[in-house]
Amino acid sequence: MKDKLGFRIIIIMMSFFFVQQIRAQETVVKGIVIDSITKKPLQGVSVYFLKGRGVLTDSLGRYMIITNTTINKVVVSSVGFRQVQFTVNRFKIQELNIELGPDPTLLTNVTVTTNKRAKYRNKDNPAVELIRKVIENRENNKVASYDYVEYEQYEKIQAALSSANDKVTNSRMLKKYNFLFENRDSSKLSGKSLIPIYMEERLSKQYLRKDPSASKSIILGEKKVNFGSYIDNDGLSSLLNRLYENIDIYENNIPIFTYQFLSPIANAAPTFYMYYIRDTVVDDYGTKLVKLYFTPRNTNDLLFRGNMFITLDGNYAVQKINMFISRNANINWIKELHADLDFERGEDKKYHVVKSNLMADMGLSKSSTSGGFFGERTVSYKGFTTNKPLADSIFQGPAIVRNDAVISKMPDSFWQSRRHNPLSIPESKVYSNIDSLEKMPSFRRAMALFTLLFAGYGNLGPVEIGPVNTFYSFNPVEGFRLRVGGRTTPVLSKRLYFETYGAYGFNDKQWKGFLSATYSLNNKSIYTFPLNYIRISAKSDTKIPGQDLEFVQEDNFLLSFKRGNNERWLYNNIYQAEYVKEFKNRLSFSVGFKNWHQQPAGILTYTKANNDNIQNVITTEINGQIRYAPNEKFYQGKIYRIPIFTKYPIFTLSAAAGVKGLLGGQYNYQKLDLRIEKRNYMGRLGYADATLEGGYTFGQVPFPLLTVHRANQTFAYQLNSYNMMNFLEFVSDRYASFTWVHHFMGIVFNRIPLLKKLKFREVASFKILYGGVRNENNPSLNPNLFKYPTINGATTTFALDPAKPYMEASIGVENIFNVLRVDFVKRLSYLDNPGISPYGIRTRFRVDF
Repeated sequence: MKDKLGFRIIIIMMSFFFVQQIRAQETVVKGIVIDSITKKPLQGVSVYFLKGRGVLTDSLGRYMIITNTTINKVVVSSVGFRQVQFTVNRFKIQELNIELGPDPTLLTNVTVTTNKRAKYRNKDNPAVELIRKVIENRENNKVASYDYVEYEQYEKIQAALSSANDKVTNSRMLKKYNFLFENRDSSKLSGKSLIPIYMEERLSKQYLRKDPSASKSIILGEKKVNFGSYIDNDGLSSLLNRLYENIDIYENNIPIFTYQFLSPIANAAPTFYMYYIRDTVVDDYGTKLVKLYFTPRNTNDLLFRGNMFITLDGNYAVQKINMFISRNANINWIKELHADLDFERGEDKKYHVVKSNLMADMGLSKSSTSGGFFGERTVSYKGFTTNKPLADSIFQGPAIVRNDAVISKMPDSFWQSRRHNPLSIPESKVYSNIDSLEKMPSFRRAMALFTLLFAGYGNLGPVEIGPVNTFYSFNPVEGFRLRVGGRTTPVLSKRLYFETYGAYGFNDKQWKGFLSATYSLNNKSIYTFPLNYIRISAKSDTKIPGQDLEFVQEDNFLLSFKRGNNERWLYNNIYQAEYVKEFKNRLSFSVGFKNWHQQPAGILTYTKANNDNIQNVITTEINGQIRYAPNEKFYQGKIYRIPIFTKYPIFTLSAAAGVKGLLGGQYNYQKLDLRIEKRNYMGRLGYADATLEGGYTFGQVPFPLLTVHRANQTFAYQLNSYNMMNFLEFVSDRYASFTWVHHFMGIVFNRIPLLKKLKFREVASFKILYGGVRNENNPSLNPNLFKYPTINGATTTFALDPAKPYMEASIGVENIFNVLRVDFVKRLSYLDNPGISPYGIRTRFRVDF
């Protein structure tokens, strides 16, 4: 079976050498159609070759028509405008921007207006009745309604700088980069000049089967810009693909920029949209179409407005749709967002998509004249074949088949013959321009400075110095703390990597440090996917028991500020060896060895019932972890992987076994922990992040070796910690927890007149933790165990009561100034514990759309 599939792949990938070389010459005409009076783009204008088929302009007035005949007459027409005809050059790619003037026969018409707006109603509204017919037939018009489907798919993602200031681009400082700024594209956005900086193309063969449900994607070729080692190129590609996803108008929700936009033909669409019949037309097949305008009832909601053409052939299918979002929509940084889909009738007289286009113009300011960032994803489909039985062997093996060594090295002739639409001149120069840019020493120096400021590492070629945000911090034990460190890069060696830091506390007058050596088994950087390395490390440093941070270093300066008593610390000496392996299907595992010497610091003591103080606890353990994150996407930063959230769950299973007597280990124990996390997209209710955790510790151990539950005494809201719990407040040898954080995306604020302009969004969370300590681990029943710590004679560490969970909840406002979240957090249980805060205000910074 594998041989048959491999043979099929080879045939598909070689077809371009034997078939595409004889492709006919084509006449390609593209451009923008605008109103000659308002100078604004015109949507829905017919542009076609004389006596041939054509297209309608999209929501930005753009069009592209192609023919391989000798016809060189282009006709442009629209109701209310004068029809025009142009002569173009045969068998060339050319740009034709057109201005349409009003039809003189309409100038004598009289228009009567009134300030009184008619009340909109769904009842007895023919437009709503029509859209309900579309909704009723939605399942029949989906691609998934066919038993078998196969087609060729071409994807193009591009990014550009928009409206770059000429004074800046022509400055003496940027003179050497003129080759970038001279490559401008004015055909995509009316009135704006774009400087392309990124391009990615992918050609694939797609196979779908209805029963049993299966899909197969065979990547035939892939080409993308490479910015070098300063940027995670694969992560950038994943980010852009996540932001600009495929658009399926027949789904209830359309994911764009990690959010869910309600489709105008969703089940609940008539509740949130208003519809108006604008016109009736006939397409090239003689099918009557209704032009339907749709607009949100509330312009702050994540909804579209635009026009769709609906067939009146009994299918009630969408033949074309052009849509965009309101400038008032509760989404950040977006100046314009347009989505356009074109459909074509197949042999079965049903309509299937042949092209989709999604573009967005972004910037810090929503002013149309300010500079920003432009992104666009275009997907086109060819050879759409339905209900032709496919062999079972096609669907065996992985759902995505790709040979990275082959698909990324396809020659230019492959792309010239296989692209569904030719690149424009500015697009065609992106690859060579960025390749030249990446090789410039001045660009590399600029990227090194950028990396230092935003990622915290300064690149010195073979080594990197950082992270800079840990150079200075303070705490009650160490006082004023200085730290400096660095690590090697692939410039020094692609196999062997070193990392180190040194730190000194001016209060405890002790040196701390870390040193690791890592050997890459796949001859790739140990910071890029997929990981495959062996690491040994030694660390001597301080730690707060129960503090578990995400995407930030423990000695980050901003975390120096904490509430309440923060004087229970540990001195740790940790010696580790680990093997880490990741697979491309996002399954990963690690196995390791850890020898840990911990010594209480500050006011923390390890004291037995007979008041003997224990100065050092030694454990030696063997540990392992299995993690499965299907379809996981992320951007690889200098320290952390920044997740690009999807709807798929993530499973993590961890295990550890302590071995008494091995390298001084004092305890035998076993630990199991399971974590399941998932983002849930809930349509009009926003989205929620759910996390379920559980763990069990086998054996008799003192409280430092139990599960010390994650706490937070900083003023920042931490997602994975209990924000009103004190450090080392609760321990358990068995536990189960559930966390729900719900982002409502302005479902209430968008309807409050004054607040909706601020684009605030509601957020709420609830966290519950069950746990307990078995009798064998209860220090009051076992005098050989350590007593729970006290402050001024009052016990401050507790075992959770199995019948009484720890709970906390919060309500908050996010998207303040587009980046700030503020929560009011309330602790709901264990309110009599000493030194606790029953409620508090917590903040969190996050840059998001």
